[in-house]
Amino acid sequence: MSLPIAMGWRHLLFANWPVDPAVVAERLPDSLSVETSNGRAWLSVVPYLNVDVRPRGVPAAAGVDLPELNLRTYVSRDGEPGVYFFSLDAAGALGVVGARLFHRLPYYYADIEIAATDGGIAFTSERRHPGAAPARFVGTYEPVGDSFTPDPGSLAAFLTEHYRYYTTARDGTLRYADIDHEPWTLRAATATVETNTLFEANGFEPPAGSPVCYYSRGVDIASSRNRQWE
Repeated sequence: MSLPIAMGWRHLLFANWPVDPAVVAERLPDSLSVETSNGRAWLSVVPYLNVDVRPRGVPAAAGVDLPELNLRTYVSRDGEPGVYFFSLDAAGALGVVGARLFHRLPYYYADIEIAATDGGIAFTSERRHPGAAPARFVGTYEPVGDSFTPDPGSLAAFLTEHYRYYTTARDGTLRYADIDHEPWTLRAATATVETNTLFEANGFEPPAGSPVCYYSRGVDIASSRNRQWE
């Protein structure tokens, strides 16, 4: 059984590409429906740093820091919206094993470096997980413009304000966890992506065009345990 967890998410880039909903639907479990905004499904690449990762109730000082990179989309089940992860690459072999075993999330071990630049963040990830499809990401990103809280119903809210994730266990059962955090404070962002093979690693053709990008300094989150959908 999974444990509820707490952590902080820091220096996030949300790089979001609009795609045909049918492209996403064919990669989802039958139990989930594609959520759309402006008539389009969205695939999002999200690099960031997890800080103070620990079981809920344990002091933050006892937690660990783990950089992460994920590819996700937006779904619903019986009207309950959430995020669906196609893959999550993370540093820290023990954390990856624990997330796969107890939270049924598709984590993969990777060598990841995250560093501050003049005004932004440099992020490099190289998947090292045995037997997994290769995946590499190299890019830099930085915020521009004023900070804002997304308006309800806006594209920015659709791409960031989700409080549940869905995943599937090896036996095909649908599972989920609820996430609690303060509303996001965002800024528009510029991103220079030198390499990104996450789409190919997950069976997608790379989307055309430039992504819609947002940056956040982060939020602190608390997650419920991972539960089977009844």
